[in-house]
Amino acid sequence: MRKTVFLLLSLLLLGGGAVGVKLWAGYTQPGPLTQDTDVVIPQGNYRSTIHTLQSAHVLPPGMVAEYVALLAIQLTRHQGQLHAAELSFPANSSLKQVLWILRHAHPVLHKLTIPEGLSAYQIQEIFENAAFLTGQTPLPEEGSVQPQTYKFLRNTTRSNALASTQTAMAHTLENLWQNREVISEIPNKHALVTLASLIEKETSVPEERPEVARVFINRLNAGIKLQTDPTVIYGLTAGKTPLGHGLTHAELQNASAYNTYLYAGLPPGPICSPGLSALQAAAHPAKGDMLYFVANGRGGHNFANTLAEHNKNVSEFRKTLKK
Repeated sequence: MRKTVFLLLSLLLLGGGAVGVKLWAGYTQPGPLTQDTDVVIPQGNYRSTIHTLQSAHVLPPGMVAEYVALLAIQLTRHQGQLHAAELSFPANSSLKQVLWILRHAHPVLHKLTIPEGLSAYQIQEIFENAAFLTGQTPLPEEGSVQPQTYKFLRNTTRSNALASTQTAMAHTLENLWQNREVISEIPNKHALVTLASLIEKETSVPEERPEVARVFINRLNAGIKLQTDPTVIYGLTAGKTPLGHGLTHAELQNASAYNTYLYAGLPPGPICSPGLSALQAAAHPAKGDMLYFVANGRGGHNFANTLAEHNKNVSEFRKTLKK
């Protein structure tokens, strides 16, 4: 390395200003990169870093470009150490810009989105398909993952990434539990997440989720079976695959503990990871005496306090379907 710097300094002295102008141009002129590119800079020495950048077309190829880069690194070493990381280089980055990025830029963060309402098996599959993560993905406990978008460094282990999503859910749940409306039918956090998972599966309309929560709580209070299809489906599939068809009469008689047509009370546990809206609805349900709801054919639901009113809503829904 010292020999290389000595040779370059000698060239500068012998060539005078002409060589200096060329070297300055090599330091400041736009580079060959044609589009913004993320490059993984591995651990190594200056030469290996330069070779990596040349292979990625961030720096020009060839020995001359390599020596110019080595000289630039030495002459600007007071600006900081070069870092090994996955870094983002803009198109046409000059050598000057490249060295600033190597010294000061933040590593690339990769987004991973967990949508609301996914089962543990579906969440496990998302982690397995994230190519920037490493290692195996443990199957999470149902309902333990906070649905949202996360950012991870390349080569984060899948187990650590999954743990961070579960920590996020634990924090969210603790905050909601401390500020919830106290309801005897929801005695603990497990019950709150279980209820929220039913709400998540029953409606995608945020505004009516507190009403769905109230229906379930009223039925629990009255000892009426919840009779919600998503729990029956979960009892049949365990969240591994979609059912693929409407529930049959025989499937509604399935003796799973999750069959809320056969058994009163909440199912044994969550049937998915509910989002924040459903969790908030479970913690702060609407007021009212509603005991029933049915789809209205327009993406939402009609709610009813009595069976007679509910049967009328069902009739209206069937008319809508015929139309």
